Amino acid sequence: MSSKSIVLNITDLERTYGEGGHFLTVLKGANLQICAGEMVALVAPSGTGKSTLLHSAGLLERPSGGDVHINSKPTREMKDSDRTALRRSSIGFVYQFHHLLPEFSAAENLMVPQMVAGVPKTVAKTRALELLTYMRLDHRADHRPSELSGGEQQRVAIARAVANAPSLLLADEPTGNLDPETSDHVFGMLYELVRKSGLSALIATHNHELAGKMDRAVTLDGGKISDLKL
Repeated sequence: MSSKSIVLNITDLERTYGEGGHFLTVLKGANLQICAGEMVALVAPSGTGKSTLLHSAGLLERPSGGDVHINSKPTREMKDSDRTALRRSSIGFVYQFHHLLPEFSAAENLMVPQMVAGVPKTVAKTRALELLTYMRLDHRADHRPSELSGGEQQRVAIARAVANAPSLLLADEPTGNLDPETSDHVFGMLYELVRKSGLSALIATHNHELAGKMDRAVTLDGGKISDLKL
């Protein structure tokens, strides 16, 4: 493990669903550490718990056992309000579908999460335009999602995920809905953004070629996380 600080530390994570005597345990003592500036690919078949792991890492679900530490802070016993505050300040999410707000422009979609976090509108707009310029989309800042291509929409979604300068980026098949050429382009922008910003990233993907470009790959097997050689 790198000497850099550990941003995400998943320890003995358990996640069980069910009630009334019918239970399904998806995660069974999963462990994972990701350091600052490290990109880790999560490559595993559907149904093995990828989404559960990402939701747990992103503090969207509370584990049944074990813990998730974000920047050395244990989170399992945190109050919901504290988990929400930590998620907003420290974690960015990118999904397979962009989930942009259709009634707002590209710039406004980046401004909203900043303003929710208390950033003044003028400051939020400046950062939004800086990020869109970085993603080579400044000329599309005033366009609504319906006026953007699929690749452009996903690049806006990536920029939105880092609008509040998180330390951890979680992505669930971020290029899964794109054609191969667009997928390579969008991933290239994501890769460059992570490398230059020092973000930590856990990226679920079925694409072994993209996974091979990251620092390392892990998989899920029997509810546990293990290293994967590609």
